[in-house]
Amino acid sequence: MYADLLVPHDGSALSDSALAHALDLAHALRARVRVLHVITDFASDAGFGQPELAETAREACQQRAIMEAEQILARARARATERGVPADSRYLFAVDPHQAIVEEVARLGCDLIVMASHGRRGIDALLLGSETRKVLTHCRTPVLVVRP
Repeated sequence: MYADLLVPHDGSALSDSALAHALDLAHALRARVRVLHVITDFASDAGFGQPELAETAREACQQRAIMEAEQILARARARATERGVPADSRYLFAVDPHQAIVEEVARLGCDLIVMASHGRRGIDALLLGSETRKVLTHCRTPVLVVRP
């Protein structure tokens, strides 16, 4: 069935819920969980001469994002250990989080993605977009969507 699950985690309570589902499933199937945190990389959009102060502020934001990512991933690994599920984790920088998720699934050879959806409907979903929807659109790997 499923042996290698990728769980994108953004630090939200919804992502915690998706992780809980993934850990339950992985425990039952004796599968591995891989937790991924994508840090939105705005640096790629730069290219224009930025003042030194702006560069310093960007670096400070980036360091804070890395610290938050490490905390999120450490909590996820601890939950997996408590559940007896083998798990690893990593963070990466990407301009498009959904694309990073799709590429990571292919790189790792995962056979299921477990991710949360905010459950937005109508114009909110259209205007705000959805990383989950984008993953569903661009990935051939099955996706288990955990709703609030």
